[in-house]
Amino acid sequence: MKDGVRSAKVMPKGQVTIPKDVRKALGVEAGDRVTFVVSQGEVRIINSAVYAMKLLQEGMQGQAEAAGIRGEEDVPKLVKSVRAEE
Repeated sequence: MKDGVRSAKVMPKGQVTIPKDVRKALGVEAGDRVTFVVSQGEVRIINSAVYAMKLLQEGMQGQAEAAGIRGEEDVPKLVKSVRAEE
């Protein structure tokens, strides 16, 4: 989908059909979930799986460095030290 503006009609029960090109841009299909993010009077619709991954990544920011991982070569050392603690 090219950048643009789309609109949809709100039905009596508050339901809205997400336009096909918007669903494609979000990467959602029937049965998938979307998340509504409200901020400063605006609402963004995000693929829930993508949003969950974003939150996880933000929550993990800096954790590798805190664990002493500076590069891929540090991972086996960390694994060995964790296994030794078990």
